[in-house]
Amino acid sequence: MVLCTMRRFIDHIKLFVDGGCRGNPGPGAIGTLIMDGDGNQLLLEAECIGYTTNNRAEYHALIKGLDVCARYTRRRVTVYTDCELVVKHMNGDYRLKNDALRKLFHQVKQCEQVFERVIYTHVKRTNPNIQKVDRILNEALEGR
Repeated sequence: MVLCTMRRFIDHIKLFVDGGCRGNPGPGAIGTLIMDGDGNQLLLEAECIGYTTNNRAEYHALIKGLDVCARYTRRRVTVYTDCELVVKHMNGDYRLKNDALRKLFHQVKQCEQVFERVIYTHVKRTNPNIQKVDRILNEALEGR
């Protein structure tokens, strides 16, 4: 007999993302922190992504983060990043001039389709959750 259990999705997810590289371009890494609406940590992870630019790393972090958020919700995701460029692109405030970033932008838009709503918020680097994500992506770059 096979039992089928229905997974209950969370109403609201907070996604903190950061991407960076050593040199620009250079070896890059991304970090993601996923929290529920009450601030409980659901996931904290980082990975190296190879040779890239800082802006591409920021987009890759966002794509990875949204992909993982789909495990937890189909409703609302609030994205927090210290990358003003990504927020301005995603909110339609800045035009995309770079072809590589345009491709990544469209990947993000595809990821958004599984959610009812995705909100992009720029936060300062001093935000404690951004600092946590930045720390783990730097540890990944250092091989720790």
